[in-house]
Amino acid sequence: MKSILAQRTGLIDSSGIRKVFALAGSLKDPVNFSIGQPDFDVPEPLKTEAISAIESGANSYSMTAGIEELREKISQKISDKLGWKNPQTLVTSGVSGGLLLTFMSMIDPGDEVIIPDPYFVIYKHLINLLGGKCVFVDTYPDFGLHTAKIEAAITKKTKLIIVNSPANPTGAVYTEDELKKLADIARKNNIIVLSDEIYSRFCYDGPCPSIASFYEKTLILDGFSKAYAMTGWRLGYIAVHPSLAEIVEQMIKIQQYTFVCAPTPFQKAAVAAMDYDVNEYVSQYRRKRDMVYSGLKRKFEIIKPGGAFYMFVKVPAGNATDFVKKAIDNNVLIIPGNVFSEKDTHFRISYATSEEKIEKGVGILNGLA
Repeated sequence: MKSILAQRTGLIDSSGIRKVFALAGSLKDPVNFSIGQPDFDVPEPLKTEAISAIESGANSYSMTAGIEELREKISQKISDKLGWKNPQTLVTSGVSGGLLLTFMSMIDPGDEVIIPDPYFVIYKHLINLLGGKCVFVDTYPDFGLHTAKIEAAITKKTKLIIVNSPANPTGAVYTEDELKKLADIARKNNIIVLSDEIYSRFCYDGPCPSIASFYEKTLILDGFSKAYAMTGWRLGYIAVHPSLAEIVEQMIKIQQYTFVCAPTPFQKAAVAAMDYDVNEYVSQYRRKRDMVYSGLKRKFEIIKPGGAFYMFVKVPAGNATDFVKKAIDNNVLIIPGNVFSEKDTHFRISYATSEEKIEKGVGILNGLA
């Protein structure tokens, strides 16, 4: 019997993160270390901007690429940071939407994409859906940017190199030296770099450099979900040097027939968000990171993360899937490492929760070690 489903649906499975998150509804007051979204709400002034936009009638489609005011704001930010003249921008339905547009614009069947492992889960599945080939570069045990391994992985079929810093799931922040070395490798081989910078505001031990500072053939993907708790508002953006304008033009064309545009009233609020100070939230998360790290480091092997709000923790014995099952049985929700990696030796903690929950969860996990 002929299947009613497209073959591509067999190339992906349901998100392991969502599966664990769904368990939260069936457990009584769990310690939820599973989901990657802030535990604070959208700041009130930004809610007010969105409400005002809705009430004033800004509820129609926007231009496909986004409202002019927001695109100009993004362009100015990029120009100030990188010195690029007239960077090209596109407002997307979250960074996830930006990733889909990027891959659809660039990847043909058989094209190779180099991805440091561990990686954000969506990269692998979108590339597979499009018939591309993921080339994983092992970064264990330190989760640094292993540029020599990346260079060795380059072939004639390499179309793109992905960089995610600060990283999900490890919280790693790549150094300026690492990024300069990768920029030299990419330049020598004329390969475009995709830099996923959605956690760029969550840096705890110093600045978070961008590879775009050293390499103009970089696609910058960023957004508003994490820093401003707008996860449900679905707002991101892509910014590129004018030399890559052709790629953005193709993304805009594809967006016309997929997402159409990002939500208009929330774009209006995002204009105000560009000037909103989130340092208070960053300080809170730095404190939470330190709580989790100091609480677990005696019983678990951990690389202290420099950014984002994740920690990738090595299981004391066995595989991560079995350890996660034990944790869930004890009312703690964590994610097994094989959701983010070709290995299953670690588990991810999202410490975007209350300090009370962190203290409780750390105690339970230590009891399982």
